[in-house]
Amino acid sequence: MATKTQPKSLYDKMRQGLQSAERTEASKKWFTQKVKSLAGKNINAMQFLKDPHFYKKTSFKPGFMYHFLYDAKGADTLPYWDRFPLMVAVGPAQGGFYGLNLHYLAPPLRARFLDRLLDTVNNDKFDETTKMRINYNLLTSIGRLRPFEPCFKHYLFSQIESRIMMVPSSEWEISIYLPTEQFIGTNKRNVWRESKRMITGYRA
Repeated sequence: MATKTQPKSLYDKMRQGLQSAERTEASKKWFTQKVKSLAGKNINAMQFLKDPHFYKKTSFKPGFMYHFLYDAKGADTLPYWDRFPLMVAVGPAQGGFYGLNLHYLAPPLRARFLDRLLDTVNNDKFDETTKMRINYNLLTSIGRLRPFEPCFKHYLFSQIESRIMMVPSSEWEISIYLPTEQFIGTNKRNVWRESKRMITGYRA
């Protein structure tokens, strides 16, 4: 009896475009375009939260990357905020967690910043044991990590409106290129422009 084939997730499709962890600049450019073409413009939060490829978690652990739906406290008074953060957890905070929401950087700078964060990983396995060894003191003391400033946010557990989904370390690079940001209050290009102003003078 034939078994039903499980449809490939978006990540499965994009993983086919990954040739190695260390690619040339030309292949990086090709990969970026490949991701954009596969992602299209119809990605939404629920598409990801229903994807069994994610690991379901009940909390955050420092050094790992997460996706979740969020309703910012005092949203009416904020100039803008992200409904669907792509967050690297940094450490516990009152009522929640501090984290780096990479969506606050434009994709090219986001990619360069992730490269710097990957310099801190505890191993090169890129499996469930791989994490970034980061904390606030490290972020503030190393100049090449300066893009953390517009990304650093305090997330409250009470405002999370979905499962907390851990992004596998093997998919970190894919995740940063996907257009999953959902900014409320303005458009993403205004956010990226403001973030760039915050870190004027930064060089990768």
